[in-house]
Amino acid sequence: MNGSTEGASGIDARPAWSRRALRIAVVTETWPPEVNGVATSLARVVEGLARLGHTMQLVRPRQHAEDTGGTDTCRDEVLTPGMPLPGHANLRIGLPARRRLLREWSLWQPDVVHIATEGPLGWSALSAARFLGLPTSSDYRTNFHTYANHYGVGWLRAPAAAYLRRFHNLANATTVPTEALRRELEAAGFQRLSVIGRGVDRTRFDPARRNAELRAAWGAAPDDLVVATVGRLAPEKNLDTVRLAFEGVRAVVPRAKLLLVGDGPLAARLRAEWPDAVFAGPRHGTDLAAHYASADLFLFASLTETFGNVTTEAMASGLPVVAYDYAAAASVIDHEVDGLRVPFGDRAAFVSAAVGAAFDPERRRRLGGQARIASAGWGWDAIVARVESLLLATAASAATARDVDGTRTTMASL
Repeated sequence: MNGSTEGASGIDARPAWSRRALRIAVVTETWPPEVNGVATSLARVVEGLARLGHTMQLVRPRQHAEDTGGTDTCRDEVLTPGMPLPGHANLRIGLPARRRLLREWSLWQPDVVHIATEGPLGWSALSAARFLGLPTSSDYRTNFHTYANHYGVGWLRAPAAAYLRRFHNLANATTVPTEALRRELEAAGFQRLSVIGRGVDRTRFDPARRNAELRAAWGAAPDDLVVATVGRLAPEKNLDTVRLAFEGVRAVVPRAKLLLVGDGPLAARLRAEWPDAVFAGPRHGTDLAAHYASADLFLFASLTETFGNVTTEAMASGLPVVAYDYAAAASVIDHEVDGLRVPFGDRAAFVSAAVGAAFDPERRRRLGGQARIASAGWGWDAIVARVESLLLATAASAATARDVDGTRTTMASL
């Protein structure tokens, strides 16, 4: 935890439950090397909890035939069947595995089960944990119901929202990344919500990783403007607005380059329609960081995020960001100080902000420099400490309830 908790006697004054090392089962349907915000941020939390002395078990779908697990930070990995997520061949979804988890958790009883994704594997985990009397926490990370209109199944929006509400309300606690999202979900009937933000690795995402050779490979001269966006090339990312904004940028800065980092179902179509753009494909680690740092302006036009890690990664990389006023941008961007926020869904305002930043190099440098400074407050240690506190409290509350109501179910009673 941050800060000292010892009293004058040198004895740790925290409650006994808060000093306890937990057995934590983490259930997720996405994990590195898959490239998305859920996989990346969850991995950092799992690593952080392991460093704090907790015993970690990871439950996830097998990513390919040769996948045998092997995460250094986890006690073990439980690999379950999975299949490609429809429309996203590079992502997988876990298939139901309730009986497998009942066996696993009856033998190795976790103190708390943390469920990061709400797919079939997540539902199996929630069901198995509740049957065994294990406390659960969940992450609200993806607005699946808002994707419906982008994939031609708008009629699924209401059922998807109802499913998410039921899923999370069955958990003992649910984390959300922003206060604004907490208020929105609470108004929609979600219960027991806790705000836990997202961190960013400032050592990795650093303006010092700017690379002249990489820029040259994009066809950009040292003084040319490179406008970047990072994320899945998918309908829910609102890339048509990025393209419209870039067309406005190029009208005032003719030599500007558009850089797209990522892959997805729209990749082939976009490559054909945008022949002058630079398609870098998916990037990882320091290579991804170099792509951020080697750009000059970052556009993020998505309207479907719960947070949007790319916003903080771009800011830590010293880039001025243009984004809609919600999710991460609403929480971390101080408008006209360290980035630019425009009204939610106002495409004309987004285009205007992008053009204005493109036309003014000194303004971009000022915003980008302040963005880097602002990112100093978003370290992962503080985020992991808040997750740890939530899990300790959830486990302690459930333990108290068991003392009153009885003991856990075991395989002998199934």
